[in-house]
Amino acid sequence: MSSFLAPASPFDPPSLLYTLRTQPGKSLVRALDLTFALLRSSPAPDSLPIRVVCISDTHCLKPPHVPAGDLLIHAGDLTKAGTPAELQAQIDWLDSLPHEHKVVIAGNHDTWLDPRSRQTLDTRDQEGGVEWKGLHYLQHSVVTLPFFNGRRELKLYGAPQIPACGGEAFAFQYPRGHDAWSETVPEDIDVLVTHTPPKHHLDLPAALGCEHLLSEVWRVWPRLHVFGHIHAGRSEAFSQLRGGKEVVRWCEGQRCVERALSRSDGLIRGLLDPRGWLDVLKVLCYSAAGVLWDRIWGGAGGDATIMVNASLMYNNTGQLRNAAQVVEI
Repeated sequence: MSSFLAPASPFDPPSLLYTLRTQPGKSLVRALDLTFALLRSSPAPDSLPIRVVCISDTHCLKPPHVPAGDLLIHAGDLTKAGTPAELQAQIDWLDSLPHEHKVVIAGNHDTWLDPRSRQTLDTRDQEGGVEWKGLHYLQHSVVTLPFFNGRRELKLYGAPQIPACGGEAFAFQYPRGHDAWSETVPEDIDVLVTHTPPKHHLDLPAALGCEHLLSEVWRVWPRLHVFGHIHAGRSEAFSQLRGGKEVVRWCEGQRCVERALSRSDGLIRGLLDPRGWLDVLKVLCYSAAGVLWDRIWGGAGGDATIMVNASLMYNNTGQLRNAAQVVEI
């Protein structure tokens, strides 16, 4: 029964009917969260807005159009096989784009960049190398970039590691459930760039993101968090309605949503577990109060992060059918 209408892979987007059947309570929570999010105002950019263009998961391909902007971010999986030749071809293309600053991290397909997975390449490729040219490559590192002749700056941190999802040729993997994130991200960053999503955010109903990364983002509260990896995190029904972006407000209402989405799946369990219905009631109350505070009482938006699934790859089709994401901060 559980396999009826199930996606072929956990990384494929499930049908809405399958999600409703296996996650009735969670689907209601997600619908409430989305509805009230659409009613709230978005975080206002600075008086000198920096236009950030976000892409990821190009896998050796080049999209026909990359929007103009001040900062270009590529959140990993530049390649398919991860050889130096593939990496250099993508680097050369990114370097040719006109954005003032370009920041890149690796993904699990970028094999050569991880010394452990590099050993799976042919000997000739293991001994190769890449030239990053005008790109800022971040691997557990920080860069501070000036804009508008120094009148503004952004501090970015990038890290490539993901919960394991493949063989030894995949780079930067750690066992799922292992904490590879706590106390690794500087507290004063403006932009966080990771390859994996945080759990429960644009990572499919199967929640393929990392719970420890989520805890780290709760600690740091960046203004912008850019990621990819879960291609279908943009095409799943609720994510499509969000446009592949999500404003996460760091409040008790958000904790209620994430607690609800952490409960077990199942039609009967979802319908009969009273804790699930209590979750729904709490999310409804907190979300309604947030809209009233925002729209009626004129309260401040509070601390919030714009999360972006920047994958250009459409599901697992091998085609770059998703558009680049553009955010102003």
